[in-house]
This record gives sequence, structure tokens and C-alpha cells, in this order.
Amino acid sequence: MSKPSSRQELIDYCLRRLGAPVLEINVADEQIDDLVDDAIQYFQERHFDGVERMYLKHQLTPTEKSNATGIGTTSAAGSTIFYEGRNYIDIPDSVIGIDGIWKFNTNSISGSFFNLQYQLFLNDLYYFSSIDILHYSMIKRYIEDINWVLGADKKIRFNKRQGRLYLDIDWTNIQENEWIIIDCYRVLDPTQYTKVYNDSFLKKYLTSLIKRQWGQNLIKFQGVKLPGGIELNGRQIYEDAERELEQIKQVMSSEHELPPLDMIG
Repeated sequence: MSKPSSRQELIDYCLRRLGAPVLEINVADEQIDDLVDDAIQYFQERHFDGVERMYLKHQLTPTEKSNATGIGTTSAAGSTIFYEGRNYIDIPDSVIGIDGIWKFNTNSISGSFFNLQYQLFLNDLYYFSSIDILHYSMIKRYIEDINWVLGADKKIRFNKRQGRLYLDIDWTNIQENEWIIIDCYRVLDPTQYTKVYNDSFLKKYLTSLIKRQWGQNLIKFQGVKLPGGIELNGRQIYEDAERELEQIKQVMSSEHELPPLDMIG
């Protein structure tokens, strides 16, 4: 099918692009399966269509709080002992990036019944036309600035290879079974979102990967002639695939990949 909607249909499409069934593509099924996994992983980690922004909620358990407030693990370097707390929660493998968490609202400026926002609505917004929208916007911005100064955003650390979200907060102020909202990016599962298999970039990239593997398998047969005078040229196939992959990766960086944020400071 020209519009593959499954893993096998994507493989068949790429093999046809390389000449099958007219030509025999000398690549083992096991090798193709590995290449499909590599292509999907590259698509999920680099292509902006390979992920989705999600807000995942998590309920902090009593065990997580107890581990975070305890000593944790220790390590020694000579006569010096280092302590590392278990102030983290486990994150699903599908999450590859986290922007932050919704902060715990423990500030009295906006967290109590008689807070500034409540008083603003009570006294100034009893009627919709009783206050100018610009004045209201300025007051809201001022309240946000006060909240930012008195209650800074919670610090987090995350590495997708670890699968741990470290919360550098005062866990003693956190109530048991409290909920947090995680602002994160999750990879698209192709088995659930089958349109991934029909992505134009993924099809080109996987075709070139199979072509390179085909050439690599034939390199050792360089100069061998088949019946009819046909001569195998695995190195030429390999080098052509390498050039194609380089061009595809350049297109990825310039058209399909979100630019990295510059570090300031």
C-alpha cells in the first residue's frame, strides 16, 4: 500500500521502493526489524510530529514522601561520605521531556479564602462594567509578580534515560496523597496512532536505512558476477544510501526539528 498503516505495510512499502519483488533485497528480516525500531526511535526523538504535549497527573504516595524525607542512599569517596535523597518519582518510558510541574499553591497571597484575588472580585468586579479591563490586567500581573517573588517555581531535574523526575522541594510541606500536574512531552505510539507509519519523513528514512544495510551486506561480495553477467556492487549501494541519509538528516534539522533553546547566563 502507498499509505502504510501498520509495521509490516511500512516494511513492504520500503522494500518496493528499493526494487522488490523485481529485485531480491538481501537483508534479513531480523535486520529489518532492528532498522524499523531505529527509524521510529529517531522519528520520536527528533521530529516535532513524533511527540505530543501532555499534562499527566500523579498522586504523591506516602511511600514517596517517606523516601524523600529520609536519608536515601550513601556513597563514599575515600574518607568522605555523600548522601543522596530519594526525592524523585518514577516516570513512564514514553515521556522523553518535562517542562515543569504545576506549582503547589501554598502562598497566602492567593491560597486563602481572603486572598487578594478574592477581594478584587468581591469589591471591584461585582458588576462586569465596574472596572476597566486594563486596570484589572495590571492588578493581575502585579499579583503574579508577588506570587513569583514569595513563592518561586519548584525546581525539577529530569533525564529520560533515568526515568526519574527529581522534585527539589521541601517535602515536609507536601500533604500525603497530594496531586501534581506534570507538563511533559510523550512519544506517539505507532501501534495506537497508525498514521505515524505513513509519515513521509519516516518512509524515506527507513528506506535509506534498509538500502544502507543491503549495501553493507553485499560489500564482501564485491566483484562477484551473477549468471547473465550482472556484477554485484554493494559498496556503491552503501555509499548512495549514506549520502541519502545525510541529506535526510539535514532536512530533519532544518524543517522538522524544533530548534534548541539557547542557554542565557
